Amino acid sequence: MRNKIVGFLVIGIAILIGLIIFLFNRGLTEIVAESCTHGTTCPMWGTIDFYTNVSAAIMIFVILVGLYLVFFGQEEKIITKVQTKTVHDKVSKKEITKTAYSNVLSTLEADEKIVLEKLIENKGSIHQSDLVNATDFNKVKVTRILDKLEGQSLIERRRRGMTNIIILK
Repeated sequence: MRNKIVGFLVIGIAILIGLIIFLFNRGLTEIVAESCTHGTTCPMWGTIDFYTNVSAAIMIFVILVGLYLVFFGQEEKIITKVQTKTVHDKVSKKEITKTAYSNVLSTLEADEKIVLEKLIENKGSIHQSDLVNATDFNKVKVTRILDKLEGQSLIERRRRGMTNIIILK
């Protein structure tokens, strides 16, 4: 769509250039006819023809560019990149509260909210086994919820012996 609009705009400008060339050529011809006493053998007549032809060629080139844009110009694909913002930039470890994470909590599912709230209650870190006990979810469900939260860059899992420690980012 944009290329067609630009193409029509370029064609319009080329037509305007053609009109200016025509008017300029007409005025220059009148001036040379009055001032040149040699007739058509005067070198000014040759100069007028040369510059008229050069400007007409430029105008035709601009029209061809416009026609190319209208008929053959491909649309560019606009790719937007979604950037996720982590919460740890705004919140220090000392001020981990539900209000600090309220924006994030409102976008999560109910089970994810419960897990994140348990993390907040434990000052930002908890063993995964303790999280299973605190939420009354089974191990598989907790692991899947933690996978989702880790994918959203809200938490980080660190291996500690036979268990993981879950840390708020």
